Amino acid sequence: METQSTTYRYIVLGAGRQGTAAAYDLARFGDAAEIVLADLNPEAARRSAERVNKLIGREVARGRRLDVTDREALVEALSGMDVALSAVPYMYNLDITRAAISARTHLCDMGGNTDVTVAQLALTDEAAEAGISVVPDCGMGPGLINTLGAYAIDLLDEPREIYLYDGGLPQNPRPPWNYQLTFHINGLTNEYDGQAIFLRDGEIVLVDTLTELEMVDIPPLGRLEAFVAAGGLSTAPWTFQDRLRCYENKILRYPGHCEWFRAFKTLGLFRLDPIQVGDQTVIPREVYHALLEPQITAPEIRDICLMRAKGIGKKDGQETVVFIDLVDYYDEETGFTAMERLTGWHCAIMMGFQARGKVRVGGVPMETAVPAAEFMEEIRRRGIRFEVRYEPAG
Repeated sequence: METQSTTYRYIVLGAGRQGTAAAYDLARFGDAAEIVLADLNPEAARRSAERVNKLIGREVARGRRLDVTDREALVEALSGMDVALSAVPYMYNLDITRAAISARTHLCDMGGNTDVTVAQLALTDEAAEAGISVVPDCGMGPGLINTLGAYAIDLLDEPREIYLYDGGLPQNPRPPWNYQLTFHINGLTNEYDGQAIFLRDGEIVLVDTLTELEMVDIPPLGRLEAFVAAGGLSTAPWTFQDRLRCYENKILRYPGHCEWFRAFKTLGLFRLDPIQVGDQTVIPREVYHALLEPQITAPEIRDICLMRAKGIGKKDGQETVVFIDLVDYYDEETGFTAMERLTGWHCAIMMGFQARGKVRVGGVPMETAVPAAEFMEEIRRRGIRFEVRYEPAG
């Protein structure tokens, strides 16, 4: 659905941290005539809208109560909107996609589960018939990190291998954890549980999480550890299988982190099946979260997010390695964390492209929705710093 006006109507489902950051970016850069922040908690929606309006200096956002499990109310809320963002947990996204098709409203979401994303993309014919685009799995990861991956591919004449690294860390780490939670704790555990999906030697493979530890030097933090985590690549390994031999990613943490959490996983604390403890039935993951979350939660978070894409292939006939390094910090002026900026703003950028008719209709994998160079120009426009450098392959 391509609107002919120069201003657009957006709705954000979920008025939490990332949804508010997305709404702010839409108000600044999305030619927004109206932004609705919808949440099951009407007070949270109101506060989020007030924050956006205060930061922007105009009344563009408003809050409303909405239960996304109420299909009739959801379709009504989406109808008449140009683009919707789902910033609610991923288990709701398939039903939200069906509602967006019924409402004929473009949809972007923050994803979080590759199986759900695949099911959404399977609705491509219905979405195309409705004249809308559906772009799942935006945000920092799997979103922006795969935008960097696609950009690295395009910067090489004959790309073969792509290695991605990303992480959100406290600027001033406090032992023993040296980590602060910037999103829901269950999301962190999901990243560390199960298996990652990589492309290796041209084949799709499963790799256990919290394995293949390596040390990397990434400015400005210097030496960090990198290890396998789940969910960071979404559909990209399949998308690029015909072009590459290798496409994989690792998460970045301060040294020592991997050993702690591998021990927790080995002990069984990530498990969701109940166990008997005396006369009590408990779920190990719930106990683990109850103990860990207060330890890694802070009232004020000043974070730094780092990303690196490393591409190997040929450029101008020579074996070449291209590096793309991106860094972002907590913003003192707006109060948004780097994680909120990179997550919410990536979604907002995609929504702007959708509103302006720059994304083809149907179910569209995030990594192919928009030319990577155009997306990175929007990243640069927002003052997010990244640099590109080339080195001879050695």
